[in-house]
Parts: sequence; structure tokens; C-alpha cells
Amino acid sequence: MRHTDLLRCCTGGFGGSSFWETRVMETETPPTIETPPTKPPESLRHGIEKTDKGKAAIKPQYLTTKEQFHALLDSGGECLNGEKAGDDTAPKDTTEDPLEEPPEKKMKVDPDEQQRTEIKDSKRMRGQNKCRPHMKPTSYDSRRLCPSIIQERETKCAFGDKCKFFHDVTEYMASKPADVGERCYLYDTFGKCHYGLSCRFARAHIGTDSRNLVNEECVKALDGKTTVRNSLTKDLQWRLRKKTVPFTASDAYMKSIHKGGRKDAINASSVDNADICCSSVTHSQSSDPETPQITAEGSKVISENKAQVKTVGPLTDADVIKLRQCEKKQVDFRDKLYLAPLTTCGNLPFRRICKRFGADITCGEMAMCTNLLQGQSSEWALLKRHESEDVFGVQVEGCFPDTMTRCAELLNNHVDVDFVDINSGCPIDLVYKKGGGCGLMTRTNKFQQIIKGMNSVLDVPLTVKIRTGVQDKVNIAHKLIPEMKTWGVSMITLHGRSREQRYTKSADWDYINTCSQLARPIPLFGNGDILSYDDAMKARETNVSGIMLARGALIKPWIFTEIKEGRNWDISSGERLDTLRDFTHYGLEHWGSDTQGLEKTRNFLLEWLSFMCRYIPVGLLEQVPQRINERPPYYLGRDYLESLMASQHVGDWVKISEMLLGPVPKHFNFLPKHKANAYK
Repeated sequence: MRHTDLLRCCTGGFGGSSFWETRVMETETPPTIETPPTKPPESLRHGIEKTDKGKAAIKPQYLTTKEQFHALLDSGGECLNGEKAGDDTAPKDTTEDPLEEPPEKKMKVDPDEQQRTEIKDSKRMRGQNKCRPHMKPTSYDSRRLCPSIIQERETKCAFGDKCKFFHDVTEYMASKPADVGERCYLYDTFGKCHYGLSCRFARAHIGTDSRNLVNEECVKALDGKTTVRNSLTKDLQWRLRKKTVPFTASDAYMKSIHKGGRKDAINASSVDNADICCSSVTHSQSSDPETPQITAEGSKVISENKAQVKTVGPLTDADVIKLRQCEKKQVDFRDKLYLAPLTTCGNLPFRRICKRFGADITCGEMAMCTNLLQGQSSEWALLKRHESEDVFGVQVEGCFPDTMTRCAELLNNHVDVDFVDINSGCPIDLVYKKGGGCGLMTRTNKFQQIIKGMNSVLDVPLTVKIRTGVQDKVNIAHKLIPEMKTWGVSMITLHGRSREQRYTKSADWDYINTCSQLARPIPLFGNGDILSYDDAMKARETNVSGIMLARGALIKPWIFTEIKEGRNWDISSGERLDTLRDFTHYGLEHWGSDTQGLEKTRNFLLEWLSFMCRYIPVGLLEQVPQRINERPPYYLGRDYLESLMASQHVGDWVKISEMLLGPVPKHFNFLPKHKANAYK
């Protein structure tokens, strides 16, 4: 089976089998170019045996210099044999490129801390690239056609002359940017493109009379089928903004905390979260007359003093009996490959790519609970679930029991998920300083109230993602894990670094192994530094129940296939480009095929390429596999496209995006959201 066929086989998934099962497949290695593209300098040939710390070991025939590398890319591959690349008489222009990363923003400090700041001036800022120029995709679409014309409504625009959109179709088509392709993915897939005249592939489905064409057979075949779920309805958004959504279960839990005190609240919550299917012990009752009384069978008897609530329809067991822990929806987490919830890059199109390559569990991007409760459309978009995501969860962030419990009840009633995850490992200052993310690990009382409150209102499992601790070399996860077992957590994910480490240095898998033993019988997933099948096997030697992949999936999403098949895949540049093309198709389906959607797809593609450029093809490595903290030196690939994908220059990422999405708009500018300093 050829590699291209293998890529197509990955679309069907792996049937939910354990990822530790090794699958042996007959593969035909694609032909490679044995002749070195350029002769490496003498210094590089002698220095290959003593590779610098943090540098990947590349075969000497592929090594090159910075000048030769950029000369190849600037020439479009014409100097592959090295005639122009080795010309020292024509040095590369070293003037600053407008797409280069700007200087780092200087932090304001107090006068008392000035001396300590001067000592740390040599250290780089880590994390988010805060001084990057950022342009919204709407900035590139000066004239937007009125939705009434795009959707071809029979009635005229309700806003009339006050409408802010454009209505002259002839003038709009004259000023509209040129189409970027001959075929429209949305029209070919669904039989109709809902973006009509505004689509950047409009000539594929616009007739001579400027009417949007419809493939009736394809539309009829997909009639009633919904590929994406968990969308925010207008009615729910209006009720959230008007604060008319009821949170009965959350209010009852918070009332027990405030009235009964912390001790009674903890006792009541522990009873709610306990699995009492086989228990015959009667639990102690609260002194509060309004607190529901709990019997040995786990049933709640409504107190006579409680206010009567008007209901519609017959009284059922669900009205008087709370769902017990053993009756909640169960998810088999063991021996699964878990795609981490990745901010910015872990969007729905990227998750679809990872599902094709064999990811078992997917999770949405981190969502702020307060934004969800306010009905923000951009935050609710993070909860969307594609039909291919068979085991899907959402991750929420918050620092107060009332908002987190209400958010859990909201998700439980209006969102289709298999589990809910609490983010208590986010290291960024914006989240940590207000007490969320890693801050929850040091606020155990609040953390306990959040977990028990969310668990009391959820019908699905509740999971938690943590780090080893806040400070470097001061681990506290082993103290929290035994406590979280009693709080009702269904699964724990441990990132083997502290908050201060962020993503530098190596993950502490010995500590993860220790914590996994403490977590039994609750499954614990390990996370950190997994970039190959060998790394996954070393992680499996510990007592973890499964592994979570984050940067490894961003650098090479086919890592799921490698792990399940037990091999290192020397994927070709053409197959990698096909993967990127599929991502753009999914992006146009998710964000739209008009100018705004196309440029949004381009932005997310470039964010992904800022990680994917770190991948080094297996056939070029002297020591297989590649390590996640090894910086790739300058090398020339086996073809021009492979060399282009190895570039860490923003302008070269833009070239790749132009191959798939057409030329960038005028005044286009991009810098990645996160700094690539994780090799240290």
C-alpha cells in the first residue's frame, strides 16, 4: 500500500481500538533523491558527529547554511543544485523584512524592582507574542454584500436605505476580489454554497443570470443531516443576555454552601458524588431544614419546608431522585490517544484532521465560563462538535464556584458532550492572576467547591487537567490527586511541567508515573514531550492509563497513525500539502468561503504552520526519531516543497498559504500568536 493510500485509510478511523495495538502494514517507500542537493560546508561535515545540544542530527548531505537555504527558497527551487546558492559574491539581503518578528515589548516595573529587572534583561519573554500586529479578517473585505441578496430572499432588505451592507450587485461584482479557484468545496460537498455571490469560488456555482446554482440531488441526499452540533441559538443567547435562564441545581448547591457552612456543604457534596449503588449505610443529615434528606438508596426526599414549584406534566422519578454517580454516562478513557485542548490551533478543522489520523478523544479549546454565561458567540463557537468526533469534551476555565457550577449546568442542558474538563493548568498571566488555571492548584478550598459543584449538576463525567505545580521544582500535584479522587473526578490529566517552566525543559515522566499510582483506580493521562512512537512507548512503560498529545500533534498530526501502527512515517512533502489542503477545505466549511472566512482560514493555517515547520522528515535524520526540544538546523529537503515547509520565516508560510488559498490581500501582515522558544 502506498503512503497516499494509507492517508486515505486514516479517514475511516481505527474502530476505537486500543492505540497500544501495533498494526503492521506493507508500505512501499516512495523514491527519494540520493544525490545531495548541495555539498555541505567542511565545517558542517566535521561537526555532525558532535551535534550541539538542542540541535537535531541531520544527515550531512542535507545540511546547508542560512544563506544557501534562503537563496533556494527565494529562487523558487531553481538553484537546487547549488550553483547560485554557493555564490559568496552575492550575499543575501539582510535588511529587515516587514514580516519579521518585532522587538519584544519592554515590561514596566516598579523602581524597587529595577535592579532585579536589569539582571533579567538577558532573558526573553516567554509565551504569547503580545506586540504582534494583528488585523481582523473583516479588514480585508471593504464592501460586504447584503445577506438578503446573498440568500436570494424574495422580500427586500428590512433595513432599506439604513442597511450598512452593499446592495448594487453589478458594482459589487466589479469591485470584488478575483476568485481563487475553479471549484467550490462547499458546492461539491453539499450541493449548494450558502455564500452565493460573495463566495471566492463563485464562478463554480453562479449562473449567467447571477443566480446561485443548486445540485438538487446532493441537497436531497443530505436533507436533515447536521454535521456540526452545539451551535448557540438566538433564543438561548437572548435569554442568557437577559439573565432569564434558570440555574435551579446550581443555586441549590450554592445555597447549601452559604447557609450550611463549608463543613456541611462538603459533607452534602461528598454524599452526592459518592457511588452508593451497593451502599447500605445511612448518611448523616444536614441540620438545615431546607437541605434535602438522603437515604441509603441514594434518593432525595423533597423537604416539606421547600417552596412549591409549579410543574407541567406528570411527576417522574427524575423530578425527585438525583442521578447517582454510577448512573452517569460513562466514558472508557483507558488506552486512548487524547488530542489536547489547544488554544487557537485546536479548532474544529484541525481536530477533524487529527481524527482522520487516528485520534480517539478530542476536546474543544479552553472556553471562559463567564463568557459562556453571557452568551458570547465567539466563545460558544469553541464548543462546536463535528459528527466525526465520537468522544468529545469541552474545557472550561473559571475561578469561582458559582460561575463554574452554573456554566456546568448550562452545558449539561444545552450542549452535546461526552465529558467536561476543568482547566487548572493554564500558565498565562491573564488567567493565573485572577485565580484560574494553575491558580486553582493553590486554592484548594475553591477548587474543591468547584469540582463538587460541577459534578453535582453534570450528567457526564468531569475531568481535570493540571500541571506538576506552580513553582519550578516545587511539585504539589501528588498532594492534590488523592484529594480529587474523593471529590468525584472521573479522570485526571497531568502535564509534566510546572507553571514557571511553561514549555521549556523536559517533562518529568518519573513524577507522572508516581502520580499515576496515587490516582488509582481513577485513570490518569500523561502529557509532555511525545513526538514519536518511541516516546509513546516510553510513556506506556509508566502506569499512565493513556497519553495526551499537544505540540506533538501540532508539529506532525500523523503521529496518531505512527503510534497505532508502531512505526516512523517518512511522509512526503506532497502528502503534507494534501493534509494542509484538507484543512483549508474544512476551514472554508467552518468559517465560510467568502473573503472574511477565507482570510480567517488563512490565519489559522499560518498559526498551525508556525508549529509544523519544526518537523524534520524521517529520511533526513541521522538519529531517528526527532526529539521535541531539538531545534532543526538549516537543511535542504529532498525537493523544493520540503525545503519550503522547513522554513521558520513567516513569509515562506505565507507562500504555502497562497498555494491553497490564493494570493494574500493588500497590506496583509501576520505574526504567530506564540513565540517559538520551546527548544531551550
